[in-house]
Amino acid sequence: MKSTRLLLLAAFAAATAQADIGLISVSEARRLIENPDASQRPVVLDTRGGYKDYFRGHLPTAHHINFDTLRGTDKAVPVQYLPDSITKSLLKRAGVDKNRLHLVYATGASLPNDEILSTSMVVYVLEKFGIQNIRVVNGGLAEWTRLGLKPAKDYFGNPEGSLPWKGNKGIGADVKTVQDHVGKPGNLLIDARPLNEFQGDDDVWLRKGHIPGAISFHWARLMEEGNTHKYKPLASIKAELTRAGITPDKNIICYCGTSREGSLLYFTLRHVLGYPNVRLYEGSWKEYVWLNGRTLPAATGGSAAGK
Repeated sequence: MKSTRLLLLAAFAAATAQADIGLISVSEARRLIENPDASQRPVVLDTRGGYKDYFRGHLPTAHHINFDTLRGTDKAVPVQYLPDSITKSLLKRAGVDKNRLHLVYATGASLPNDEILSTSMVVYVLEKFGIQNIRVVNGGLAEWTRLGLKPAKDYFGNPEGSLPWKGNKGIGADVKTVQDHVGKPGNLLIDARPLNEFQGDDDVWLRKGHIPGAISFHWARLMEEGNTHKYKPLASIKAELTRAGITPDKNIICYCGTSREGSLLYFTLRHVLGYPNVRLYEGSWKEYVWLNGRTLPAATGGSAAGK
């Protein structure tokens, strides 16, 4: 009887420990931010890289955490994720706390605006370090102002946060995992960059093309044309993904150039649509092209999946 009770308690603990990560509307975000009980308000994180944008206006009570402070050059490869000890210090300094809800946002406009990617990257890092209660503000600051709500200019500093003792590194994949993944039945490797970069027609990358076996699905296909921080209707997104062969039964790894675009695809599949098996190749193309003396195979050409 005692062992049965212990098993039931363990099952209950596992069930209640599931991450609660997803989207939130501007109206609901506002309601939470304006809670008369300050102790019940969420941690609000503005992830934009342009600090002057924060000065120009931000969501009330937003703390600015520049997404790129979480990355740096490592072994010659730029914009790699920082060592855990540094990342933990930065997150705690931003007020990230295991016991609180986190609202994360940037701003949105038409392409080439890609601020949503700074948000999805920070959300990925939060999840990786064990934070389980996170919402992306759908539409971001652009939707906030479109609805006639006034941005704030006051600075807001969160008290130092507290991280869980255990993270969730299983959501990431390294290059060896990617290589073992490609070509096996039921597995998908998705390149979230624009099609021209997938094809090798760009002026950006040290080597051109994509990881052999990957399919091309540009992240912007998920978002509204006028506001790339706002999702298209879910029915439209699901249809688009199905046409591309990106379905919940697949075992999926996402990647891109530096992991930002891939992080949005990861967030969408895993937390907006509930796909059960999705990971992010953190090193992405900028790492892949440099490894093993620049000898890892690359493919060029191809078309967008589902087009």
